[in-house]
Amino acid sequence: MFITEKTKRKAIENLVTDKGENLRNRIETGVNQAAFFWEEVDGTRNEFIQFCSEYFIAEERQRDTLFEKISRNIEVLYGNHTKMGLELREPLDLDRGSITPVDMLFGSYNPASHLSDDLFKNKIYFHILLNFPSYSLNEKLEKGNSWSRQEWAYAAMGDIVDSREPSALLQQLSDAATEAETYISEYNIHMGILVNENMEKLFPADKVLISHWGLRDDLKSYYNTENGLEQQRMIYALMNHIINQDIPVEVINSDRYLWNPMQNKMFDGAKEMQAKREPDTRYLHVLNYAKLFRQQDAYYPKYPTVISRAFEMETQIPRETVEDLFKKLLISDEVRQTAKLISKRLNRELEPFDIWYNGFRSANTMAEDELDRITTSKYPSPADLKKDLPVILQKLGFEKDKAEYLVSKIAVDPARGSGHAAGAAMRGDVAHLRTRFTGKGMNYKGYNIAVHEFGHNVEQTISLYDVDHYLLNGVPNTAFTEALAFLFQERDLELLGVDVPGKENEYLSVLDILWSSYEIMGVALVDNAMWAWLYENPDATPAGLRDAVTRISKEIWNTYYADVFGVKDQVILGIYSHMISYPLYLHAYPLGHIIQFQLRDYLKGKNFGTEVERIFALGSITPDAWMMKAVGQPLSVDPLLKASVESLHFFTEEL
Repeated sequence: MFITEKTKRKAIENLVTDKGENLRNRIETGVNQAAFFWEEVDGTRNEFIQFCSEYFIAEERQRDTLFEKISRNIEVLYGNHTKMGLELREPLDLDRGSITPVDMLFGSYNPASHLSDDLFKNKIYFHILLNFPSYSLNEKLEKGNSWSRQEWAYAAMGDIVDSREPSALLQQLSDAATEAETYISEYNIHMGILVNENMEKLFPADKVLISHWGLRDDLKSYYNTENGLEQQRMIYALMNHIINQDIPVEVINSDRYLWNPMQNKMFDGAKEMQAKREPDTRYLHVLNYAKLFRQQDAYYPKYPTVISRAFEMETQIPRETVEDLFKKLLISDEVRQTAKLISKRLNRELEPFDIWYNGFRSANTMAEDELDRITTSKYPSPADLKKDLPVILQKLGFEKDKAEYLVSKIAVDPARGSGHAAGAAMRGDVAHLRTRFTGKGMNYKGYNIAVHEFGHNVEQTISLYDVDHYLLNGVPNTAFTEALAFLFQERDLELLGVDVPGKENEYLSVLDILWSSYEIMGVALVDNAMWAWLYENPDATPAGLRDAVTRISKEIWNTYYADVFGVKDQVILGIYSHMISYPLYLHAYPLGHIIQFQLRDYLKGKNFGTEVERIFALGSITPDAWMMKAVGQPLSVDPLLKASVESLHFFTEEL
């Protein structure tokens, strides 16, 4: 550190003498925070002392003025940088023709990469460091229950400056993210080329599915259909080849050759061809991230690994706490009883891909092609979806004026990939709902994703526009936005007008949440373990990482799934594309399911729209504080497990 202990002591004692002994704690915290980040380029040690003496604010009304002025300008900076970045990425994210090299260059450019440097250089960050304490997660958990909204907002101000990363490193991270996201968004399989042992094609020639989302959702659609089991086994084999990276590179984004994924054989017509395996590209992208994250570590004194940043800084729940929540459900008897019910309903032994069993979604038995007919007719274009969004919100329980207000701040775009929601970062800007449209319109899969993303957009809009302090905008972590998205998504058939709520559907939806949680919790454990392994093996090669991921996937499968499915050493938990393009994000989904259920349980008998408006205006306080204010209970899997017992009892005769 450039600032010595002697310099800090002098700065502190000067301030205590000038401002009063009663402010010593805040003075010591502010000086120590500023000293950690002050470098020689920022000024001499005497200039540091002078800066502290001149800019430490003792009077609370003046500190509040400083807070308001910084908040206003941070919103301008964050909001416009977010908007610019989103617009620069449009050729990559939206379905607007082929991606050119210059699109990649603009899409990977990070408009905010120099923001931190600039705000250190002009001393704005040092004003924050000197006057607003940065609290650790433990301190927030201990003190937060007694904080006022203003104290929470002051704490959020203290969180703004958590590192001093070089702009070059930030740009490199942006480049790596763009490359990984483009790799995933362009990873499509032409299903019409898949053949079985008799050279029969089981999928339409025009069906093109993105990995993993499209493949997974297509697999779900083949329950109780002719040839469905064979199609599911074929997709499952395909997924395993992607994880193991022995998929022929020639069949990725191409319909040139025929391919039998069960035997991993490629054909040109009837002639078998020598195929080249994909050269571990999947794992190379992870290593590109890992290299940069390790460089990042040195700049985060409180969070010295990407794992600690993901959990303690971003999720605001320790990793051990998160994993303990997951394991309680993973080993539960309720899961195993649910598996028996699924097996009875399928009239066969479970197979590993049945982790995606979707028969609990509702009692509706409408075929997907019929649902496709309805959605493509109803939503031929993004404009048609946009027009219907206020109606969807009113069906959910929002007042007409509020529904129209929220939708006025949401744009609808045709996605190149499977779809996503992009929130605004300043009031006056709009959120973006992005989902996939085919040439015929939006099929049911696109609609299902759109309803999910719309839930995100509603959260993004309420938690930006309705929150009382800008710096508290958002939610405690991404699991909370996933929770609302799940609440929207689980009612997609009802919103489409083809499903009627009832007691059976209510019990089915409980088991659906339980089974979905069971699946994604294992996936999240694989993601967490992969990053722990990467820190233990900093010199890993793509092939070494591939071997580690397959080993980890098998170990977690054998621990929590093998007894349920009757087969060991499966790698399917490693298929999720998030592991490649969104590092350490996957734990947000099961947390989202847990929160989803607690919210849904709380919302029974209440006005959905009114309560959602209240709850998501709480903003980005800690998860514990948010849950207590939202539903009056801490984060827990117990309500879901308890409701699962009741739901299973309803289906006793089937068991």
